[in-house]
Order: sequence, then C-alpha cells, then structure tokens
Amino acid sequence: MGGQLVPDATPAEGDASSGGVPASAAPHALTVPWERARVLVAGLGVSGRAAVEALRPRVSAVVTVDRSAPDADLQDGSQVDLGAIDLVVASPGWAPSSDLLVAAQAAGVPVWSEVELAWQLRTVRADGSSAPWLAITGTNGKTTTVEMLTSILSAAGLRAAAVGNVGTPVVSAALDPDLDVLAVELSSFQLHFTHSMSAQAAAVLNVAPDHLDWHGSLEAYAADKGRIYERAQVACVYNVADPRTEHLVREADVEEGARAIGFTVGAPARAQLGVIEDVLVDRAFHTAPDDPARHRTAQELATFADLAHLAGPDGVVPVHVVANALAAAALARAHGVDARAVRDGLRTFSPGEHRIQRVATLDDVSYVDDSKATNAHAASAALGAFPAGTVVWVAGGLAKGATFDELVRARASRLRAVVLIGADPEPLAGALARHAPDVPVVRVDPGDTGTVMQRAVSSAQGLAAPGDTVLLAPACASMDQFASYAARGEAFVRAVRDLTVSEIERER
Repeated sequence: MGGQLVPDATPAEGDASSGGVPASAAPHALTVPWERARVLVAGLGVSGRAAVEALRPRVSAVVTVDRSAPDADLQDGSQVDLGAIDLVVASPGWAPSSDLLVAAQAAGVPVWSEVELAWQLRTVRADGSSAPWLAITGTNGKTTTVEMLTSILSAAGLRAAAVGNVGTPVVSAALDPDLDVLAVELSSFQLHFTHSMSAQAAAVLNVAPDHLDWHGSLEAYAADKGRIYERAQVACVYNVADPRTEHLVREADVEEGARAIGFTVGAPARAQLGVIEDVLVDRAFHTAPDDPARHRTAQELATFADLAHLAGPDGVVPVHVVANALAAAALARAHGVDARAVRDGLRTFSPGEHRIQRVATLDDVSYVDDSKATNAHAASAALGAFPAGTVVWVAGGLAKGATFDELVRARASRLRAVVLIGADPEPLAGALARHAPDVPVVRVDPGDTGTVMQRAVSSAQGLAAPGDTVLLAPACASMDQFASYAARGEAFVRAVRDLTVSEIERER
C-alpha cells in the first residue's frame, strides 16, 4: 500500500505511482481485545441496533445512548462515563460536533461509524479472504447506482446485496458468510468516522452542496465523501463532468496498482467508460493492460435500448440515469464482471419508489413523485427532464443549510408555478423571488402537518394546465413534516389518488 493515484491524463492510465504514505489509523484503533472491550453505541436507529446485535456476543459490555429511544441504557450523552468506555460507535445522526463525540475524541476514545465496525468484524472465509466491497457515494444517484450495480452482479451469477445507506445495515451484511460481494452505499455521515475500509473499487458520483449544517462547510463535506477512495485496491471511479470528484481521486492514498477510472456521458478517453452514439462502451477494462490494441478499441456494454424502461416522461433516458449506469458498470467491471452481465443487469434493473415515478394522469396533467430528490442537485436533474413552462413544482422542507439560487436560476424556464411546503419555506421563496419573479408561488400553511400534502396537491391541480406535470421534487429533506422521504412520497401518492377518486365520483 502507499500509492497516490492520478486520474488518466497520460498513457499510464492512472496506475498508482509512489506517493505519500497514508496517515496512520492508530489513533482510531481499539486498544483492548474484543472480548474485553466496553463499547458505547450512540444512536439506536437501524444501523445502531445492527451494531448492538453484532457487538453483544463479541465484547465485554455494550452501553447504548439515545434520547429518543425508550429502551436505550442512557437518554443523555452527558451521563456517559467515558473513562469506562473503550470504543464509541456513532450512528449517522450524531454529528462530529456533538458534545459526546467531541469529548470522546478529546479523551482518546476511538470513534467509529457502523461502517468501520463492519469492516473490522467482517467475516473471513476459509481461504483467508472476505467478500470484497464495491462502494458508492455522492450527493445524488447513490441508491439508483448501488441497485443497478447489484442487478449487474446478480446477472453475473454472484450472490450480492445492496447494503449500507439503503436496505441492510453494512455490519449485518459484512457478517453474512453467503455473500460473494457487497454493493455498499455510503453517505458522508457514515464515511466521516470510517478509518480503515479498503474497498475493492469505489466511486464518488458527484459532489454538490448538501448537509452543510452537519459538516460545517462544502469542503468538509467533500473531504468526507473522498474518504471512500482511501486504500482502494483496484479502481477509483470518478465523474469526468465533476472536477471535485477527480480532485478527490488525486488526493487519495490507495493500494499499489489501483487505477483511476472515469465515467462520462460523452465519448470516453483512455481508462474511461462513456457513450458513443447510443452505445455504452468500456475503454478501461476491455482488454489486458499489455494488449497493443488497447488504446484503439472499446467494448460495447449496453445500448440506450437496454435502458428504455428507465426513460423519463418524455420517453428519453435522462442523462443522470445514463451516468449512473456507467458508474455501476465501472465498479462491476473492476470486480471482473463481463460485458454481457452488465447489459443483462441494466435490462432487468427496476428503480425503487419515489424516483421520477409517474403516479397518475388526470385531465391531461401528469403527477410525478420524486420525493427522493432531497437536495438542490437532485431536484435540478428532475426539473431538467421536462419541457419549458410545463412544471408545477411542489418543493420545500428542511433545507439543511443549503441555498437554492443556482437551482432556481438554472431551472426557472421549466416552471409554470410553484407550491411551497415545509416548516421554513423562506430559503426557496427567496430564491424564487430573485430568479423567477414572474412564476406564481403558493405557500401551503405548515400548521396542519397531517394535511399538508393534500393541500399542496390540490393547489398544484388548480395551477396546472393540460399538458403540464405536477412534480414533487422537494430539494429538501423531509423531517420537518414527514418521517422520511418515503413517507412524504407516499403522502403525495395518496393525495393524487384522492383527486382521481373525486374526479370519478364527479363524473358519476
């Protein structure tokens, strides 16, 4: 180990060269044997409970702290005696600035994420190996890409699972001896306290302002995203269109021989995957490194026809969907998956709910649920899928410290009207006033949370004209008024269906 990987800019194709030595993980190491360790688990969400389940048979004692969990051992972090703790496992909801985590680090107590715990406890096979990790992060597209990757891996006959920030907690999957490979979705929260993970291949899809209230700055947020590349074994996959991701690759300390692999929706250069006409092609893993024809050839992976079932309302496959497919393909190819499996996996991939999902069409107005668009970057991609002047945009929620001027400036032409929800609509309202002053804006009174989506959809219906789309793409988190983005999407679907039922009853 100990190479600094340089993205493809020379015929070296991003092979690692001698570089700086990675910082020691010693300050984060557990200093007592597992069987004697006393571990504090901070946060009893899904990942926290999985950590407790994994730890209890292996350590001396597990103590839990969570203000909102009645079954936690402690309700308040100030009650913790750090002198009696050897390790803290922090759930993603606990920001680094929280008093407990600051105090733990000051006291020299290592703080790990559940992801770090999973890496440390992962099952070792009889031959001494463990299931490799193919890891994905980014501001947007993580879940779609990790699920595409899992579909490709399954098409190759591998026992694979999408885990981490989606589905099964990483620690549960890492202990499963039946899995051949893990497709791991990681948030910046999870990566912050991850210190020793060594993915077989890792990707940062994009970096845009998000979660700045948790990280403190865009630079800190990006740096945590970049931690996914540390100690990468085979490939660091980056987005050619996003210079920040390339910079993160340049800064990473990787295993000797790891390569920088770009993906682009344009024609690919050497060591990249990209698009030629309507074909997704590979110019990174297509031949052996010593093949004389390597730089003159490419391998077909799939065509746009293989992605047709993922087309937007206009029948065109969105650019970000193509980019996600290429990133998933790059990770799969780094694992050794053949081109046929890439094609078959993309053909059979079915996206999850609340992602550009057409709910109904009523009076020639389409209703589309993209509640998963929890930040400005994702909402911009959703709005970009529709013609100018045809979107009644339902937006708002918990802004997480983000601003929306760039989003509104870029997509104002798509808007017919806007319906604002959320406990604090001012960040979006201000951006709309500055950059789309002629677009009608209706604010939904946040007082009655239970009916907020019904009122929003009713308002949107009144603003829409035939041929328009009512689009829920909030650009914000949901927790101010809903339990999750999924709950918000489900409320939108119910409200639209109520409109449909009312229309049928009127026609009777």
